Amino acid sequence: MTTSPAVQALTTPARYTAAIARVRAAARAYYGGDGDVAAESVMDDATYDRELLAIAAYEEAHPGEAAADSPTRQVAAGAAPAGDVAHTVPMLSLDNVFSAEQLVAWGEGLRRRLGRPVEGGFTVEPKLDGAAIAARYRDGRLERIVTRGDGRFGEDVSHVIGTVEGLPEQLGAPVTVEVRGEVLFTRAQFERANEIRAEHGAKVFSNPRNGASGTLRAKDRPYRPAMTFWAYGAVDLDGGSFLPAGASHSEVLTALSRAGVRTTRDNPAAARFVRTVEEAQARIEEIRAMRPGLPFGIDGVVVKADAAAERRAAGTGSRFPHWAIAYKLPAVERTTRLLEVEWNVGRTGVLAPRARLEPVEIDGSVVEYATLHNPADIRRRDLHVGDTVTVYKAGDIIPRVRSAVVGLRPADAVEVPFPGECPNCGGGIDRSQERWRCVKGAACRLPALIAYAAQRDCLDIDGLGATYVNALVASGAVTDIADLYTLDLETLSRAAGSAKRGASLVARIEAAKARPLSRQVCALGIRNTGRRLSQRIAAHFRTMDAIRAADAEAMREVEGIGAEKAPGIVAAFAELGPVIDKMAAAGATMTEPADESAGGGPLAGEDGRPMKVVVTGKMTGPLADLGRTGVKDLIERAGGKAGDSVTAATAYLVAAPAAGGRLSAKAAKAEQLGVKVLTPEEFAELLAGHLDGSV
Repeated sequence: MTTSPAVQALTTPARYTAAIARVRAAARAYYGGDGDVAAESVMDDATYDRELLAIAAYEEAHPGEAAADSPTRQVAAGAAPAGDVAHTVPMLSLDNVFSAEQLVAWGEGLRRRLGRPVEGGFTVEPKLDGAAIAARYRDGRLERIVTRGDGRFGEDVSHVIGTVEGLPEQLGAPVTVEVRGEVLFTRAQFERANEIRAEHGAKVFSNPRNGASGTLRAKDRPYRPAMTFWAYGAVDLDGGSFLPAGASHSEVLTALSRAGVRTTRDNPAAARFVRTVEEAQARIEEIRAMRPGLPFGIDGVVVKADAAAERRAAGTGSRFPHWAIAYKLPAVERTTRLLEVEWNVGRTGVLAPRARLEPVEIDGSVVEYATLHNPADIRRRDLHVGDTVTVYKAGDIIPRVRSAVVGLRPADAVEVPFPGECPNCGGGIDRSQERWRCVKGAACRLPALIAYAAQRDCLDIDGLGATYVNALVASGAVTDIADLYTLDLETLSRAAGSAKRGASLVARIEAAKARPLSRQVCALGIRNTGRRLSQRIAAHFRTMDAIRAADAEAMREVEGIGAEKAPGIVAAFAELGPVIDKMAAAGATMTEPADESAGGGPLAGEDGRPMKVVVTGKMTGPLADLGRTGVKDLIERAGGKAGDSVTAATAYLVAAPAAGGRLSAKAAKAEQLGVKVLTPEEFAELLAGHLDGSV
């Protein structure tokens, strides 16, 4: 559940004035930018919210001391460039709530304004993290785009016409209307925009929101990155009557969609009509669960009274309408200090930089380390040790460093130092590609690679622990994965220190040879693959020969492999050709059996789509020995699809009861969404016919 940001009280007029100055500086960066270089965020969203709430609290306690130009009284905190184009109807901000209790309180306030309960229901839609605009169509032709500005006046940015996906230059009908919505970079567009900027020697954007704002306002760049638009409303223009009289918000979105404009109805977290505030809260939780997989950033969910008459009755204030509210979600982007960069070597020999950070809370967890991409990317982002950096959770899971706040760089900051030799073995470094690699390749971390291949999810060579692996590598008996299959009793007994243990390992290695192609692929340890993706590759191609013959285009046909991953995976299979040949010569299975359960099973939905199942917690009963990957295998063999987060589309949540009988977070969400929760024993009984051979 979202909670209000912790607010530090402002106890003196001086602290109040200082807080206003900080908020104004942050707001100028948030809403401004000089066009060519979007302004840097000097304050993350969570801190900004806390500062603004503290200012509002001080003003409530000391009304006589409230500044006439307080950011709490102005659209965009009074910092957005206003421009000279008057809006037909003011474009206001939205007030915020941070919890279910506050949402209920807002609903009660709306009821009091109306003098009765809301009868027309609500719409719930994602709060897109971009830049608000008004797009004016006359006779079906897009003639002008205006930024929100200060809500009364905005800037003319019509030079971007034709570059914004979802905002067509010509509608299918000659209608006159002003469409209002959000322009943003999708995650893919943002990465591409920064690539383009780097190619032109420009500083990379600090985040998608600031990048979108700067791109909208820039007129003289030699490039124009693509952006995306979703409409969240409209008003009639020039006395026109495109919008049905008394149309509800839902009807307005429907009319815009039919006219050819992309609306919030048309994105993955689609606007939805609900009857009550309680139903709105349930939809908020659904959108929050979708958040990691959305192709764009959101920082909240907007709840609006749907009926036009009830909107008019509720009215508007100086900054925001009383009939709508933004439910803010926990920040997935914060700023903190970069303390140092550590260099690790992965099992394939790739050097992996990792940022050590001053601890910061992001979306409910404390983050001390974050992923960096490669040396070239570190230089592109101009990172220095000692910098204040923006950190975000990729997919709401993996912390990553986005950029440095150069304006806050201390005098003693130094460029991130790069290693002169392999951090693991002290050998040379291959710098020919953006991802640097030890010249020894996988041999640099051979014990780690062998241990990975022996684990349960790959070849399942039980008993081949780190001590034995190190002994085999040190003796020269194992120089690659294929050598495992040629080890004899004497060698294994010597490494294990016992003829009995050696004999046991011989039997288990022999069994590993017979494991299907998917396990052999997994054991190769190819970067950007793992157990799940190895299964998909093997299931798609069926034979190792077919995999090795595939080019990048063919590899992209595998679910989960996009344009970015495919070339690297194809190159890896080619590079490992001699190892694969040795594995085949030693008798390893190079084919994948047909999935006899495909299209059937107890988890195959009636509509032919696999039922989604989420597993959480420690498994018990018949599932206790499977491990998380084994349970996911079981789900797919039974016709289902394993998921990671509970949403309204989830069929079952498999969860062991938590200590003391309390509900886990996922179980609580499942209960709220009406998702059926099964114990591991109940789930095993449901899939009893598919348990054999699940590991």
